[in-house]
Amino acid sequence: FYGSTCAVQSMNLTVQKGEFVSLLGPSGCGKTTTLQMVAGFEPVTSGRIELEGKDITHAKANTRGLGIVFQSYALFPHMTVAANVSFGLEMRKVPKAERAERVAQALALVHLEKHATRYPRELSGGQRQRVALARALVIEPPVLLLDEPLSNLDAKLREEMQFELRQIQRKVGTTTIMVTHDQSEAMSISDRVVVMEAGRATQIDHPHRVYEHPRTRFISTFVGKANLLPGQVTHANGTHTQVKVGALTMEVDGARYRPGAAVLLSVRPEKVQLVPAVQGRMDGQVCERFFLGSQWLYRVGTPVGDLMVLVPNDGRAALAEGERTGVDWPDHCMRLLPADETAMAELEAEDAAEVAP
Repeated sequence: FYGSTCAVQSMNLTVQKGEFVSLLGPSGCGKTTTLQMVAGFEPVTSGRIELEGKDITHAKANTRGLGIVFQSYALFPHMTVAANVSFGLEMRKVPKAERAERVAQALALVHLEKHATRYPRELSGGQRQRVALARALVIEPPVLLLDEPLSNLDAKLREEMQFELRQIQRKVGTTTIMVTHDQSEAMSISDRVVVMEAGRATQIDHPHRVYEHPRTRFISTFVGKANLLPGQVTHANGTHTQVKVGALTMEVDGARYRPGAAVLLSVRPEKVQLVPAVQGRMDGQVCERFFLGSQWLYRVGTPVGDLMVLVPNDGRAALAEGERTGVDWPDHCMRLLPADETAMAELEAEDAAEVAP
């Protein structure tokens, strides 16, 4: 709690040994508070935290033995790179010879063995991030906690460090929990993603499934872009659902919704295709276009509302604003989402009833 505000309301998560899990969500969703509770920096008012079968809910932070990389890196400015990395080993009374060997191994792991005698002020942002990572890993923690570790880096370096961080984690095999608000960061390097909203874990799954099968409206628009078309279920036969969207009737895989239910039909912009007029599901007109380098993003006005369309830049001339076009997409790319929180709560209640003994 922060005052009367419950920062984390619902979380049930088991992280497997060697797994890389990201807590993903906007500012204020509870992801950092969750990480701080695992680290021992925030008190747990209800629930339990276990580490390798041992209850550590109320254990002091310095007894948990976890490796932590903070957003600010928290390096000691008056100490060399080697001394910063060695600090945790000194606190654990590791013999000097062993300390030197483990520090050398950790610096080699992050490709900083030639920078051992430098000071943090003499390093780039990416190098400081690597020092913080080496310091966290050198103690050989059972779990590595990363709090927005790449957020202070520029876009190009952040992308490079995403892959480097994942390679290092795979090499050492340390169980890792990372907090991030960056969707591409979480999706590219995680084994699983925990999407959080308003203190709740709203979906826990593999990145590809979170993207392709979002459970809620929030997830569909927070993790990537989505076209959301209001509709109503007209028929469900056990394997497919018919939905009326404006004057169109569409058939969607699955039968989770009852006839009469208000739903949102979700289609990712890159799944929408521009085709000659009268050859697609509907016709439209290009309202705006945006050049993104490798892609063109169009806003197309249609009878059911504006659609975002993401098209690869193959070198051919783009459609002009005002030009007529058809739009289409494969049936298997459509997803149905609950229209509001009430509908979502009803679905969750039905799911719980189905699995109850």
